[in-house]
Amino acid sequence: MTYPFPPLLLRDDRLPPTEAPVTAPRIALDPDRLEHDLARILLGLMEMLRQIMELQAIRRMEASSLSESQQEQLGTTLMRAEAAIHEMAARFGLTPADLSLDLGPLGRTI
Repeated sequence: MTYPFPPLLLRDDRLPPTEAPVTAPRIALDPDRLEHDLARILLGLMEMLRQIMELQAIRRMEASSLSESQQEQLGTTLMRAEAAIHEMAARFGLTPADLSLDLGPLGRTI
């Protein structure tokens, strides 16, 4: 039996190894600023998740799948979450722009 495509090679030692060029900067943690750097990463992830939840809430509101009280409660919760994230960021001297994470080919989170 013949196939229209060549078989998938999972590994071929005959081919020279190739290394993809690194275009996006890697995470560089400075030992002297470890808490600051970790706070930036964690708060950036929290902000990204908050924005995803906000988009989902908007979709649910547009689909009329939330009651008025649920919409009010969700809006209040998301506003408080945003304020808490920005307050924690300020404690580490971070601005909202500092919370933007570079996801390489996917772009920036914020």
